[in-house]
Amino acid sequence: MTQAGKYSLNSNEVAQATYRLLEERGVTTTHIAELVHFLQADYIPHLTVEDCIVHVEAVLSKREVQNAVLTGIQLDILSEEGKLIEPLQAMIKNDEGLYGVDEILALSIVNVYGSIGFTNFGYIDKVKPGILVHLNDKNDKHTHTFLDDIVGAIAASAASRLAHRTQAEREGVTTPPLD
Repeated sequence: MTQAGKYSLNSNEVAQATYRLLEERGVTTTHIAELVHFLQADYIPHLTVEDCIVHVEAVLSKREVQNAVLTGIQLDILSEEGKLIEPLQAMIKNDEGLYGVDEILALSIVNVYGSIGFTNFGYIDKVKPGILVHLNDKNDKHTHTFLDDIVGAIAASAASRLAHRTQAEREGVTTPPLD
């Protein structure tokens, strides 16, 4: 990315780092797709996790999403290492209930996909199914204050994308909404 003091953005590096860091933190596209399936299976007959993976990958291809993933994971790692200033260190390490910046970062992802994304995010953040159970385990050696909300937001966004496209197909609309 940086050479001889000049900044140069490499989109492939950013995308690869996003997938790598998610995987290093124990999150796969299949885990997120299972959350999408949880959100949409009642509304879309014959929905498979494989169908959901397509939408998760589409969400993860967006630069705004990659930026949020990289930023959130970095803050979680810095917290694990005790490298944040107090009282921020304690707030993030303990996932303080009144600290809402983790949700705000996640909402930057959801914001790309419309109001259904917001309602999906609120719901999944409340019930915390699937991989979110693990990411919210406070006995884990890792801090996931940001990551749990980011994963929920990716799933909520992919579910929104899926819902919009499914509705467009039912209506015979040829131009898919919400890329």
